[in-house]
Amino acid sequence: MRFSSLRQFIKWSLVVYFSVITVHCFAFDEPSGMHPKAQLDFVKQQIKAKKEPYLSAYNQLIQKADSALLVNHHAVEDFKVPGFYQQKQEHQGKSLALQTDAFSAYSCALAWQFTGKKVYAQKALYFLNSWAGINKTYSELDGSLVMSYSGSALLMAAELMKPYKDWKPADKDKFTGWVKNVFIHAAHSIRYRNNNSGDWARLATVLGDCFIGDTDDIKKTTAMIKADLFNKIAPDGHMVEEVKRGANGIWYAYFSLAPLTASMWVIYNTTGDNMFMLEKDGASVKKAIDYLLYYNQHPDEWTWFKNPNIGKSTNPAVDFWPANLLEAMHFIYPNPEYDAYVSPHRPIVYARHDFAWTFPTLLPVKLDGYKQ
Repeated sequence: MRFSSLRQFIKWSLVVYFSVITVHCFAFDEPSGMHPKAQLDFVKQQIKAKKEPYLSAYNQLIQKADSALLVNHHAVEDFKVPGFYQQKQEHQGKSLALQTDAFSAYSCALAWQFTGKKVYAQKALYFLNSWAGINKTYSELDGSLVMSYSGSALLMAAELMKPYKDWKPADKDKFTGWVKNVFIHAAHSIRYRNNNSGDWARLATVLGDCFIGDTDDIKKTTAMIKADLFNKIAPDGHMVEEVKRGANGIWYAYFSLAPLTASMWVIYNTTGDNMFMLEKDGASVKKAIDYLLYYNQHPDEWTWFKNPNIGKSTNPAVDFWPANLLEAMHFIYPNPEYDAYVSPHRPIVYARHDFAWTFPTLLPVKLDGYKQ
């Protein structure tokens, strides 16, 4: 290639450089987004060396994946979910279809990554292909919200499965169409909200965008997060909208911070934009997590509502919040109180219904690289 001027050569070089950067961010021949290759390689090394807590967490994952091998899909054409506070029982029953399948797909996809066994890969694809082939829409008051906070695990599974050579192109294309036309559509419909609903929708959006390679929309979501972050987090650390939720104020603080931090992690891995250390007038994500931990341990001091509900360790292998969030964040925000809270219960798996930090003990979150 010949260039008529130095300026033309420089311009061409810059185009090539940024094209390479874009390809790197969305190099789907290996996992990215929620699970960068460096993270997965690090975990494989720990498992091979039989290091704890990774070995125990891995064994726990395999138990979940083996159970998923026995599960049939529950995909529906219309993911119809009524409002939780209007029809609680029906809401939970309808939501379970996606929650069960998403967790199963995610467990199997991770198991395939760590074992290379085809049986796990095929089962993960079974769930992905079922939803892509059957589900056409979502409806009723909470259809879009549950699609966002439960369907997130389907997208994490898809990200992990993208390099699998036996995922047929036609099936992969159909899943991509479902991501664009159903999943991201649902997330976009509520991502403008200024509370936990918007946080889950933004996580769903960046996961979907990472899968399809939509860099422009990831930038848009990033701008949305930055624009209202310090409207959500007060200088003392309380979550402005979530403390209004009565007895469930502490839970909703967790329910906002989990997808918020997960979105930041996906964005960091795909664009390099680090929002974890943002601070304004003393407010920060770390302060919000510290606030959550303190009042979860001292609910009698919670001034927003008398006798608030808190996360308990009655079944830590299933739904121990906010332990899963603290486990995920303890490398980013080193705090001995996080470790003290979580360590007696490791390995942590969170398989309740919302999927941001699901296997946090197994899959450490680090900003400074993965070293031994």
